[in-house]
Amino acid sequence: MSERRFTVDHSADAAYFPIATSIGAGESVENLIIERPHGTLVLDFDAGGRLLGLEVLGAKALLTAETIRDAEVLA
Repeated sequence: MSERRFTVDHSADAAYFPIATSIGAGESVENLIIERPHGTLVLDFDAGGRLLGLEVLGAKALLTAETIRDAEVLA
């Protein structure tokens, strides 16, 4: 089983956890937005209703410091 990489963008205070092996441009056609007290979760789905990934906005508040440290840093 290969290790899945997830990313964090410190300047945007956001993280992305891909579920699909690869996500092509325009492949995410539906988003489910979940508002939390200190941030937002966005679930990305393809045209077939399959989950592609999870975006975390407000990552510093919604994720542990250890999780953020383990991420691949984008900015």
